[in-house]
Amino acid sequence: MSWDDTRLSEKHLAIHLSRLVPVLYVDPAISVLTPLKKPALRSSTSGPRLRMVGDNLARLTPLTVPGISRPGLRIIAAWATRRAIARAVRRLGGNVRALVVASLDDVFGSCPGLQVMYGTDDWITGGGLMGLSSTWLRKREAAQLRRADVVVAVSDQLAARWAPDARSVVVIPNGCDTDHFAAVESALPAGEVTLPDPIAGFIGHLSERIDLDALEMIAETGASLLLIGPRQTTFNIEKMEALLAHPNVQWVGPQPFNRLPAFMARIAVGLTPYTDSDFNRGSDPLKTLEYLSAGKPAVVSDLPSVRRIPQDLVHVCSTPEAFAERTLEVLGRPPDPALAQRRRHYAASQNWDARARDFVALFSNGHPVPTDDLSARHSDG
Repeated sequence: MSWDDTRLSEKHLAIHLSRLVPVLYVDPAISVLTPLKKPALRSSTSGPRLRMVGDNLARLTPLTVPGISRPGLRIIAAWATRRAIARAVRRLGGNVRALVVASLDDVFGSCPGLQVMYGTDDWITGGGLMGLSSTWLRKREAAQLRRADVVVAVSDQLAARWAPDARSVVVIPNGCDTDHFAAVESALPAGEVTLPDPIAGFIGHLSERIDLDALEMIAETGASLLLIGPRQTTFNIEKMEALLAHPNVQWVGPQPFNRLPAFMARIAVGLTPYTDSDFNRGSDPLKTLEYLSAGKPAVVSDLPSVRRIPQDLVHVCSTPEAFAERTLEVLGRPPDPALAQRRRHYAASQNWDARARDFVALFSNGHPVPTDDLSARHSDG
């Protein structure tokens, strides 16, 4: 993901890693025409390709020719990216401990050090949702697995799928920015929200991953439903429009990361409504931990990743009907300060600082930390 896109696992990890070791964050290669189609990325090409974005943290935006989705031009883009990374590393100086690649881009070997494949999602099923060739995706995934010294997977499901073809697999789940969401209690509530309290809130990308039936059933109860985040324009247009037409539903669109505590302050319960798909079963949603780090109760879909969270801290549902019923039930409960503190305490044990330390352990040892050791550390909270 580009540095200018929604803040996902790669950016969180880079920021927190930079507190421990120097980091070069590499954007996906783009052409000079890309910002015309995606205005949010205009700043990517408005300054130097290599620049500092924080203490100990540099950013590189490789430029390439237009049309990089075409097979031949894709090879050129990968070559240009590898070359740009190597040049940036020489300019920055220092020894490279690891090259962490959180995509199927052909950039392994750009610089020395441990070659790490960072699997944040099931790229094959995810690419299928975006219309990419499954044949090409499988070929690229196999190549990444062959070249990686170690594969870091965010879930046991992804680790199990990659283990037969990888040299070594380590499970390091997603984390959360505990300090950021701890500010919810002191944040000035977002004035844009016009819904009456109590409010059930969803923070994230409204896309193919989301169970719209669960959200629609909540809306039909008359409960206040706040939606925060970007919307995939091709995602079930008629159903999305019907959901947004409810007078008790408000969508405030994408919001900067630094404003999320202000919106979280208006929420009485956080929602993680995901469909039961192959892609979602291999994922580890960030939003659930973010709700918990703000002390909020969370109603979540029954996916494998949620089972590592203590059962009394989340409300797990298997159907849209149960999801709506449980949301209403939680909205009707008075706040429980002691339980809110326990949610924050658990989230703090799973923060990005801890995840960054796990990565540094890989880099420092020069070989993978045994999977069982890491899994045990993360599963017992």
